[in-house]
Amino acid sequence: MIRKSCKFWIGELLLSALVILVPSTAMSAVPKRGVVTRTVVTATGADADFIALREASLRGDTGDAGRLAARLTEYPIQSYVDYYRLYPRLASAPEGEIRSFLGRYDGTAIADRLRNDWLLMLGRARDWRVFDEQYPLFVLNDDAQVKCYALSSRVAKGEYVAKAARELLVLPKNYGEACVDLISRLYQNKQFNETDLWHQVRIAVEYGNVGAARRIAYQMDVSERQLMPAIDKPAMTVDRGAAGSRATKELFLIALGRLAKDHRDRAERALHKALFRLSHEEQAQAWAQLALPASLALSKDAVGFWRKSWDATLSQEAYHWRVRAALRDGDWSMVGRAIDSMPAEMQKEATWVYWRARAHQVANHAEQANKLLLSIATQYHFYGLLAAEELGQKLAVPPRPQPPTAEEMAEAAANPGFRHSLKFFEMELRFEGNREWNWQLRKLSERQLLAAGEFARQNDVLDRMVTTADRAKSELDFGQRFPTPHDDIMTAAVQPIGLDKAWVYGLMRQESRFVKAARSNVGASGLMQIMPATAHYVARKIGMAGFSLSGLNDTRTNITLGTQYLNMVLGSLGGSQTLATAAYNAGPSRPRLWRSTLDKPVEGAIFAETIPFSETRGYVKNVLANTTCYAALFDSKAPSLKSRLGVVSPRDALLSELGDLP
Repeated sequence: MIRKSCKFWIGELLLSALVILVPSTAMSAVPKRGVVTRTVVTATGADADFIALREASLRGDTGDAGRLAARLTEYPIQSYVDYYRLYPRLASAPEGEIRSFLGRYDGTAIADRLRNDWLLMLGRARDWRVFDEQYPLFVLNDDAQVKCYALSSRVAKGEYVAKAARELLVLPKNYGEACVDLISRLYQNKQFNETDLWHQVRIAVEYGNVGAARRIAYQMDVSERQLMPAIDKPAMTVDRGAAGSRATKELFLIALGRLAKDHRDRAERALHKALFRLSHEEQAQAWAQLALPASLALSKDAVGFWRKSWDATLSQEAYHWRVRAALRDGDWSMVGRAIDSMPAEMQKEATWVYWRARAHQVANHAEQANKLLLSIATQYHFYGLLAAEELGQKLAVPPRPQPPTAEEMAEAAANPGFRHSLKFFEMELRFEGNREWNWQLRKLSERQLLAAGEFARQNDVLDRMVTTADRAKSELDFGQRFPTPHDDIMTAAVQPIGLDKAWVYGLMRQESRFVKAARSNVGASGLMQIMPATAHYVARKIGMAGFSLSGLNDTRTNITLGTQYLNMVLGSLGGSQTLATAAYNAGPSRPRLWRSTLDKPVEGAIFAETIPFSETRGYVKNVLANTTCYAALFDSKAPSLKSRLGVVSPRDALLSELGDLP
């Protein structure tokens, strides 16, 4: 999918958000991440009433919700009828009615959803007695605000929770009222000190949650009039220097980071002038404030700034970029040290396991390197595949498991969650459908997962088949994990232009998960998620007569336009699948710009890991890992992900190699 802006979506998360547009006030009932886009649903009879009920509930219209629910007493998904009747009245509903719903639908996805809603309400009301009773029953436990309320409940009982709170409070974009309130309570109870609070203010500003930063700063008697100039007019705050109170110095550090985004040289000069007024720890923090924006700009200065930051307290993003800067610089000793400085849980992520192993290899610590590589080498993701290659293991398609038996298929077909899911898909309510399907997967055995994947295939919901197959550990069916729908159309599209079919399938798997009607928030459509302007451009270039956007979701049209465009991008970027994959996601000019910041060739894996857009970074890694697995399906020769990634060399960003590609 080609975009003209940085407002990106993540493939699998987008698919969870293809639902009818709902008001922003109904956030607990819509996807917690991703972008909600409008889907036109043609429904009649009871289905039309159900969709109207859903909309009424989410806009808080209790009258309409009640009337519509009364007409749906025989609806096949009664639990959702009851949920949408209750949801807009949750704050005023008798406790007994809520408990009755939870008891009636115990063990279902929608009961867990309602429990999440209720826990948020109980937390806001400080009803810790009922909250503490219900919280252990919240199965998914995936709501940061609920977790913050759980810690606040423990604080109210006099428990010490500072360590747990520091581990939880790392992503300010998810804080909301509950987490800011927790920070305030911890400070008032002397479990957090000013160092904790200033760290929270800094990372809240870094992640763009200025409201949280204001409320946290207020706990230290730092007013909005003091804080906001450091955020909105950082040059003025920086020019005033770092002399005076702790608050003055901390505001200087915040302003320094803000200024460095657009005026790094000026920020660096100001820091050199202020260094003598800062403690050793404050100096480290100041260099980190410069280093992160320099890293995101792929500046050669970044690694030098990071080398002065070892005693700083960093955000998750900053920990990651300290490693990435060292990778771009080729400083393997610093790569190892930067990973070792991360929180312990972060070090366990496959990304950092792989790069730590590579640093051990350079240091001739073969035993430590191999131990780390072996821990992820059986996993079919980007770093799992690379780890296996480092160990000399060749990728081979695992033996296909025995097909599901008739009894196993009958069990899958009888699963009420799967039946509900298919009903939601029929109404194009993909979020509800995905939630119901995924809820069932938590408790399935390997054989049951295999049968569920086949059931999804038989019902043409290939995105759920892929998601289901991805969970399997022993009953690995590559045909389910890496399906090849529309192979006749695909082969006809790629053969005349010599395009790698494995690559196109790898990209399609990431773009749309094979949902034909997939549509992104920026208007990209179909299996290959093609933007309207791109579609018109390619249709004109290849002489596709009579093309109109109304046909963009047609399978043959979409694949033809997508493969033709992908081939154009590949040719314009020297045949590099790494660069062309990034271009398909972020637009053709950006990979060229990122490449121009290199001062020496780097391996493709390093280029991919240091892409400054988080979505494009994940997209490139996922697409090329998918591609390698598809290549294993198509060819008996063992494919190499490392070879496919290749080496990316610096080039002049002003070269007019892209022509008029959109």
